[in-house]
Amino acid sequence: MTVSDTASPVLFDRRDSGVAVVTLNRPERMNAWGGGLPGAFYRCIDRAEADPDVRVIVVTGNGRAFCAGADMGDLDAIGEASESAGDADVTQLVGERHPYFVTELRKPVIAAINGACAGMGLTQALMCDIRFAAAGAKFTTAFARRGLIAEYGISWILPRLVGWGAALDLLLTGRTFYAEEALELGLVKEVVVPEELLPRVLAYADDVARNCAPSALAVIKRQVYDDALRDMVATSAQAEKLMHESMQRPDFIEGITAFFEKRPPDFPPLKEDMP
Repeated sequence: MTVSDTASPVLFDRRDSGVAVVTLNRPERMNAWGGGLPGAFYRCIDRAEADPDVRVIVVTGNGRAFCAGADMGDLDAIGEASESAGDADVTQLVGERHPYFVTELRKPVIAAINGACAGMGLTQALMCDIRFAAAGAKFTTAFARRGLIAEYGISWILPRLVGWGAALDLLLTGRTFYAEEALELGLVKEVVVPEELLPRVLAYADDVARNCAPSALAVIKRQVYDDALRDMVATSAQAEKLMHESMQRPDFIEGITAFFEKRPPDFPPLKEDMP
């Protein structure tokens, strides 16, 4: 197990099971997106993606929030820059990457939403592949109530998760809703009492890390996001091609052998050229 500097705005912990835990660590600012957090987040995610011993990534927050959105102090600075220079440099606020970059990773990313999740924080959580939430956690898109638009891909991902009508309700009202409604909408997989959230998510992630082939996870994740833009015929044709490729890899033999031998599979790490 490796643990990063506890003073960092984002913490990194690699578990022996092959799960990396990335923790937003500005609890005094409710883990607001700013103040060095974006850059540290990207570095931790890149570290997990590049490490062959990491098979699943968990993202969570320290304190009473997952991420309460953009840091208002940073917004003030950008507002002042905009008035003097005529154009705001939004990269100061968002960072160098848009939230959808986590959908392009080869490894599954699971969000353990421990508390308030708003604005930019909600967009980032939605771009994770699977979400769990602590009971009573508050959610809001917030954008319309701040005079803003649906930011950084949330207008693409939210309707795909909860449906057209529910997405428009959440985006157009900017209302606060709770983890329990998020579960009903299909926005999160499970709602767990706060003190059991991380253990539950880690148990889920550990199971995936130990029993699922990294190569299969990488291809399946790519299929899901790419196929959202394809028709059914193209999707089926691409799946046939990918299935043939998967049957040429040693992971397939190991998966079948382990099944018949009634033992846990021993899949190799993800290779650089996969997929």
